[in-house]
Amino acid sequence: MPEFDPAAAQAVAPDDLHWMQVALDQAREAAAAAEVPVGAVVVAEGRLLALGRNETRATQDPTAHAEILALRRAAQASGSWRLAGSTLYVTLEPCAMCGGAIVLARVARLVFAASDPKSGACGSLRNVVQDPRLNHECQVTRGVLEAEAAALLRQFFAALRAAP
Repeated sequence: MPEFDPAAAQAVAPDDLHWMQVALDQAREAAAAAEVPVGAVVVAEGRLLALGRNETRATQDPTAHAEILALRRAAQASGSWRLAGSTLYVTLEPCAMCGGAIVLARVARLVFAASDPKSGACGSLRNVVQDPRLNHECQVTRGVLEAEAAALLRQFFAALRAAP
């Protein structure tokens, strides 16, 4: 994981910090429900469109990732599957499935907290959301409240490993 850079942290926009805190609240709710603690928020024009948290275990649905649920709910709330001009905040770097959904939804900007070296598809293993061969690319901001998101994930998996 990259080292914390105080200069980079100071450059983070206040809105990004606010919305990532909301996504972290969703991740905490996921952890409380025994789900992998990932939370997501879709915002457009400074307005909350939708929230999501991992629900794969509760629903027994492998596609019930925080990002997918937030994108579905945002599309319903806005009345359009095209979420042009929106920003997706998520506590963990999206996987290939979620990256593909971000591209298909035409999300303008992705902001994520912790990188995922094992399955991250927005810069770690590949970069689906900025692949020039696809019909849409989005801006990406990495590392917003990374330490908090990473700690939440570490605590969750440590407790899972310690359980009988």
